[in-house]
Amino acid sequence: MHILVIEDDKDAASYMIKGLMESGHLVVHAADGNEGLGQALTGDFDVMIVDRMLPKRDGLSIVAAVRAAKIATPVLFLSALAEVDDRVEGLRAGGDDYLTKPYAFSELLARTEALNRRRQPEQAQNKLTLLDLEMDLLKHKVTRGGKTIALQPREFRLLEYLMRHTGQVVSRTMLLEQVWEYNFDPQTNVIDVHISRLRSKIDKDQSKLLLHTIRGAGYCLREND
Repeated sequence: MHILVIEDDKDAASYMIKGLMESGHLVVHAADGNEGLGQALTGDFDVMIVDRMLPKRDGLSIVAAVRAAKIATPVLFLSALAEVDDRVEGLRAGGDDYLTKPYAFSELLARTEALNRRRQPEQAQNKLTLLDLEMDLLKHKVTRGGKTIALQPREFRLLEYLMRHTGQVVSRTMLLEQVWEYNFDPQTNVIDVHISRLRSKIDKDQSKLLLHTIRGAGYCLREND
């Protein structure tokens, strides 16, 4: 995805942009409302993430101007303003979704991807595939080359998350939040252990390895290294 992030907080923007780029997305950053509006009016983005409280021009007026220009790019408002009236105001101004701070990055990523999918609706996926690796979500069954692979429940969830993000680098933070439902790093090797077990099951005796460790960044499920 090509994502526009309009956020004036330097640290918050850096954290968000790093995560989005690690997930394989192209990100453009604007640090104030005027710069953000100028970028938004190009209409060249798949999704925009807009903070409400910005210098020079607030997020609501940015989105109102974008909608007035007949640009339909989906907008995710990101704000510390968390009251019901605040969320309603954001949606009525032209926003498509509203996420309050502080937030879990995995939720931000999921909501952004969901907004992009709404632009190009697809049928719900019951089967995930990568080369000869197949995952049947209804039957809870995984095969590679037609041979069944027995996975423990956590391994199944881990593989499903990786397959839904095929080709993207998935960070430890994303896995902890999404697969283990931790909002903190317990400082254990639990992820490394499960990745190792999963790799031994799906890549064992295979000429084409699918599960790769990206040093300093995370893990990636893809066709080649």
